[in-house]
Amino acid sequence: MTDFRDPFDAIKDHPFDDALSQRYLVYALSTITARSLPDLRDGLKPVHRRLLWAMRLLRMEPGGASPDVLVANPARNTTAYKKCARVVGDVIGKYHPHGDTSVYDAMVRLAQDFSLRTPLVDGQGNFGNIDGDNAAAMRYTEARLTQAAADLMAGLDEGTVDFRPTYNGEDEEPEVFPGLFPNLLANGASGIAVGMATSIPPHNVAELIDAASLLIENPDAEHADLMQIVRGPDFPTGGVLVDSAAIISEAYRTGRGSFRTRARFSNGRNEDGSWEADGIEKLSGGMWQLVISEIPYQVQKSKLIEQIAALINEKKLPILEDVRDESDETIRIVIVPKSRNVSVDILKDSLFRLTDLENRFPLNLNVLDATRTPRVMGLKPVLVEWLKHQIDVLVRRTQHRLEKIAARLELLDGYIIAYLNLDRVIEIIRTEDEPKEVMMAEFQLTDRQAEAILNMRLRSLRRLEEMELRREHSELLKEREELTRLVESPARQRTRLKKDLADLRKRYSPDTEFGRRRTLVEEAAPAREIPLEAMIEKEPITVILSERGWIRAMSGHRDLASADTLKFKEGDGPMIAFHAQTTDKLLLASETGRIFTLGADKLPGGRGFGDPVRSLVDMDGTGQIVALMPAKTGGELLLASSDGRGFVAAVADVIAETRKGKQVVNVRTGAKLSVVHPIAPEADSVAVVGENRKLLVFSLIEMPRMARGQGVQMQRYRDGGLSDAIAFRLSDGLSWTMGGGTGRTRTEADMTPWRVARGAAGRMPPTGFPRDNRF
Repeated sequence: MTDFRDPFDAIKDHPFDDALSQRYLVYALSTITARSLPDLRDGLKPVHRRLLWAMRLLRMEPGGASPDVLVANPARNTTAYKKCARVVGDVIGKYHPHGDTSVYDAMVRLAQDFSLRTPLVDGQGNFGNIDGDNAAAMRYTEARLTQAAADLMAGLDEGTVDFRPTYNGEDEEPEVFPGLFPNLLANGASGIAVGMATSIPPHNVAELIDAASLLIENPDAEHADLMQIVRGPDFPTGGVLVDSAAIISEAYRTGRGSFRTRARFSNGRNEDGSWEADGIEKLSGGMWQLVISEIPYQVQKSKLIEQIAALINEKKLPILEDVRDESDETIRIVIVPKSRNVSVDILKDSLFRLTDLENRFPLNLNVLDATRTPRVMGLKPVLVEWLKHQIDVLVRRTQHRLEKIAARLELLDGYIIAYLNLDRVIEIIRTEDEPKEVMMAEFQLTDRQAEAILNMRLRSLRRLEEMELRREHSELLKEREELTRLVESPARQRTRLKKDLADLRKRYSPDTEFGRRRTLVEEAAPAREIPLEAMIEKEPITVILSERGWIRAMSGHRDLASADTLKFKEGDGPMIAFHAQTTDKLLLASETGRIFTLGADKLPGGRGFGDPVRSLVDMDGTGQIVALMPAKTGGELLLASSDGRGFVAAVADVIAETRKGKQVVNVRTGAKLSVVHPIAPEADSVAVVGENRKLLVFSLIEMPRMARGQGVQMQRYRDGGLSDAIAFRLSDGLSWTMGGGTGRTRTEADMTPWRVARGAAGRMPPTGFPRDNRF
């Protein structure tokens, strides 16, 4: 009979926020526990664990040489490589129902010696590089397990951990790996979950084992004691850890912090064959270059070189000439300075501040503990919990062995009885219809003993020698006694674990090339912020600006009256010329009140006629140039417009960082900026002369200090406007050059007749004052 029920009858009403929160919580927990955070006990996420488990089942474990040899020289591994596509297929088909790309990416990372301090996968083919290039497709690459992976999985067949069904229930997988290899801290981990994240740097295996051994000996050891052993991260790419011991210790105590790491400069070989420290390679002619041999962890070499090249192209680091990548199997980045006079320390500090040659690696020890609960833990709690796991593994392995011994002893007891009554046993087998029951009744055998005797082949009868059976029986009893004491004694368990850790340490000893510490720990101050002037080689120049606005800088301090110095295009002539240094900043003032800043080192050379100054800054097309002068640090400027208004501005306030300059003087309609004069430190008065040839003098303190504005009225005019203004020391009087080309100077020492309050009209100047009304 057809069911005509309305499908909407099955719909249940739920508040939307409750339904959404419940479903999002399920997603969040799944992301935290099954994707993003590593397990404290083996340091693996599920995808990595399933990859290694699948490779183990494919018999890709190392072989052919001792574990010690395999750690030092993985090439001695005689296990055949298998295609990565085969491994990925097994993983996504049996254990990890996710995309093949994500699984293969996880496998690639396990094989990269620049990502993992101790790789767990031995790859053959293109598995990417430190430049950031991707690995080849999984159908081209091959892989096998390393000895470290074998150490991590050791004991899986000995009942040490629980197994759980796979996602489809067709197979089983281990919940965690039992091996002694301290993978969580040895290789680190990173991941972003929902509402939390983890970031754990790699460490030196020998240091971790030594710290764990200390906690076995003294569970009450202080955090400071551990920090004497674990000096800090040990990145696979090396580099230098430059934080102080206190900062490093605090990060490990809380489980949160960051580590400041720098590139390492190699010991360079000079042209004469000698070696130089700090990465300096001396060249002919007194030149030198820096060589970088190690870069910070997870910094792509190609991106780093692009950063340095951008500094050169954008002229943000004028003391840098070139960067070259001469790397092969090892990193060799060559930094070429602009000249041999560049300071090495300034160049290094600048590179540290402006590029990823110095960066910070975060520490967030957020892991899943034995109860699958996410926790942020310090170094000591992590090691303590890991040791608890290893003790549990040791006890479970021992109990598993005791069960095997009990089963074997049961069989040995049966074999001994059979040996002592061999003829009767054979007779029973030959004559009885149910020999098993007869033997069990006659010799008090268990079902398992009788079954084992009946299943023996005739050729095995030659093995039934009483002495051999009793010897094995005695050895197993002795081993059982020792193992029983081990299970019952926590002290024996700690002693055994310490011995096993010591054996593991031999494989990763710091005395070997593989186990040595790669990251140096050398405290260094933060890189200094180097002013631009310090990056420019200081050289004398002569700056020349023409009437048509063409500017150039000639090397050296030239004679400002020389015809060779003041050469211009036809129809052009000199406007401003002065001596400066390449490290100076130049102030260019427009009559619109806007002031621009030019770098003296960026001016065009003096071989030609220079370049239009408007091509260097974004000047308003209608504004004429009023002044060009060096900006003196800590100095002040007297600024005045043609309508007689003005103020005092600090040089630091008018320096602009962009091509657009700064609007400093807000000139009124019909007026223009006409006076820009530096104020001498000893100046105490201001002299103002108008177009009406009236002169007045007033105290400098009557002028306001401003960063921007119109200023105050300096002189009152009935007609015309301001012609010039200057700051001077009243006791020195005013001086001006006499006319007629004599070159003589006249000084008016007593300025009392012209000294009045600011804003007055003034009176006629002294006899002989220049007719152009300019000081």
